[in-house]
Parts: sequence; C-alpha cells; structure tokens
Amino acid sequence: MNALFHAARLPFLLGRLAIVVMVAVGLTGVPSAAAEPAPATVSAGVGLRAMHLAAAKRGAPYQWGAVGPHRFDCSGLTLWVYGRLGKRLPRTAAQQYVATRHIPASSRRPGDLVFFKTRSGFVHHVGIYAGAGRLWHAPGTGDHVRRARISTRAWYGRVR
Repeated sequence: MNALFHAARLPFLLGRLAIVVMVAVGLTGVPSAAAEPAPATVSAGVGLRAMHLAAAKRGAPYQWGAVGPHRFDCSGLTLWVYGRLGKRLPRTAAQQYVATRHIPASSRRPGDLVFFKTRSGFVHHVGIYAGAGRLWHAPGTGDHVRRARISTRAWYGRVR
C-alpha cells in the first residue's frame, strides 16, 4: 500500500477512536478530542430503512447507468435508496467507497454498503447489506435487483 493511502486513513482511524471513546463513556454528541469531530454516520434505524427501500425494488431490471426509480445499476440503486433518505452519495461504486466510513465486517449492520474490488484494488460493485451475510444489489446486465449471498471477500462502508 502506498503512503498516500496510509495518510488518508489516519483521520478515519482517529475519528473511529474518538467515537469508541465517546460511546464507552456515554458522551455521544460531544465533540471528540481530535482536531475535528468525526463525521456523523447514519443511525441503525436509517440503515434498516435503506435495506427495506432496496428490498422494495426487488425485481427492478438492471440497466447500466440507471439511477431509478424503475431501473438501476449497482451504484444507482444505492444512490437512489440513500437519496430517498436524505443522504447524498456520489454516482459510482468507487466514489461511494471513498465517501463512506469504512468499517470491519464484524461491525456491519443492515443498510451498510458492501463493496467488491478487483485484484488491483478497483472498486467495481456495490450493494446494501441485508444481514445474515446477504446483500441487496443490481448485479449486472440481464439481471434484476435481488438479494444474494455475499460469497467473496467484501469491504464495508457506512454512509455518513
């Protein structure tokens, strides 16, 4: 990994540490001791609503570049779902990966974004975590929005 990647992760790690400390002592809403407070992330309730909105689009056909409400590509689905909840996401899966708070698989919860990368590290696909090792996504040409098992390595992000 290059130095730029490590430098970019430092504020993220500091923000995560500040959140853990605040939650541990019950001080949610109080700014962290870091130079800037950590960006807020969506609540579990918003995440569940995101998952239910994605589920409501079950069967909608995949169309490259489509952002809904009747046809979607993978990032168009996540963009549409979170847009309905008042959250702004960038257009592509790679841009959405950069815009989310990265979390370990052990911390994922319904509504978090699930990202898939190529061997070279390019983010090429995104879906919405549905719980129990599954996600809602628009898989590709000739397919439709559906729930599927996460069967390969994935990365997770929480919408800010």
